[in-house]
Amino acid sequence: MGLEALIFDVDGTLADTEEAHRRAFNEAFARHALDWHWEPAQYRVLLETTGGKERIARHIAALDLGAGQRRHLEQQVGALHAEKTRVYTEMLAQGAVPLRPGVARLFEEALQAGTRLAIASTTTPANIHALLHANLGPRGLDLFSVVACGDQVRAKKPAPDVYELALRTLGLCAPAALAIEDSVAGLRSARAAGLVTVVTTTEWTRGGDFSSAALVLPHLGDPHNALPGEPGRVLSGAAWLGIEELVRIHAKHATLMASELREFTP
Repeated sequence: MGLEALIFDVDGTLADTEEAHRRAFNEAFARHALDWHWEPAQYRVLLETTGGKERIARHIAALDLGAGQRRHLEQQVGALHAEKTRVYTEMLAQGAVPLRPGVARLFEEALQAGTRLAIASTTTPANIHALLHANLGPRGLDLFSVVACGDQVRAKKPAPDVYELALRTLGLCAPAALAIEDSVAGLRSARAAGLVTVVTTTEWTRGGDFSSAALVLPHLGDPHNALPGEPGRVLSGAAWLGIEELVRIHAKHATLMASELREFTP
């Protein structure tokens, strides 16, 4: 089965957003008169929990609080996250978060090749819309056939739910698509949905266990921002990851996955 769609994660994959998210969380806390301030090392640990509201809840759960104070803070999670989203989208509108190298190029290459684009993310629709609009203008959202978000499913990553939703909405089975992720949780989610997955790491996710990925790169690369050691190290065609190479990677690993499935089927 050929490659019919690329399904992208957003935070860390389309753009290195996590520092902007961290700053937005801290600004939201300040606006609500909370003395919380998430330092980078602390935020790196919190990133193990997918979803902004879930990270706030995890932080509250770790505090030494009385029952009444804890309940009061838990009731504020929604408002805190909404404030954080407002701050973050303001930052995006000001151009604070560019797309990662090669992302816009790959969008265009895929569409020209007749490969559909989709999103499977735990972030909010508002964040996705703001990021795409800030970097690609009004047409940004129109590039995608499907935008699936964490609030639309029962369980967030590393559960496969959001990828399964994207596939259902695309009308495709997993062997017809490929996921592009940046994190261990995202990789686990995509692989659990049966997807061949490419990982482009960031400083927030580097060093994770990506052994089940078909390919791991520091970014997608571009003609003016070549990947070190390429072609020749892991890429065969160029010093950046293009749609033709993705088609080859997908075909190879989809075949391997099908063979493994046959081997373990009674």
